[in-house]
Amino acid sequence: MKIYTKTGDAGQTSLAGGQRVTKCCNRLESYGTVDELNSWLGLLITYLSDEQDREFLTEVQNTLFVVGGYLATDPSTDSHRCEVNAEMVRCIEQEIDRISSTLKPLRAFILPGGCRAAAVSNVCRTVCRRAERCIVRLAEEDGAAVDDNVTSYINRLSDYLFVLARKLNADSEFDDIIWRK
Repeated sequence: MKIYTKTGDAGQTSLAGGQRVTKCCNRLESYGTVDELNSWLGLLITYLSDEQDREFLTEVQNTLFVVGGYLATDPSTDSHRCEVNAEMVRCIEQEIDRISSTLKPLRAFILPGGCRAAAVSNVCRTVCRRAERCIVRLAEEDGAAVDDNVTSYINRLSDYLFVLARKLNADSEFDDIIWRK
């Protein structure tokens, strides 16, 4: 099988299910941004030494493939069903709570940075927020039905990445970088 098909050379591509769409439509922007986030998470994992963090993020990557597949599927087909559920959102919340319990209370706005792993986690967080905006835009501007669990999952994931960045700094003995106005 060749990796190139030449069917997208004119600026269109096919959704799963066959519908042809422009490569700059909101649906492609949403699942493309989820794909970008997944790639950034792959980079972040290379900086992690804590096996629990690595395993959790690998599971997140698998779920993001599910999210991307859901967003890439022609909504008029029978195969357009969401496999992301409320339990997956709760798992992220539990991980946020676990990590937060080990951190000093947050008393001010903090800047992204610190150790390299924390900096990459913050890049992931901002890409995650962009993915969330793209998904909401898909729903609001295009009227696409987007399962609430998808938006909740992406929203919670950005919160997790913020908390993870703080943990990574603490583990590396970097203090939070306080925003000075």
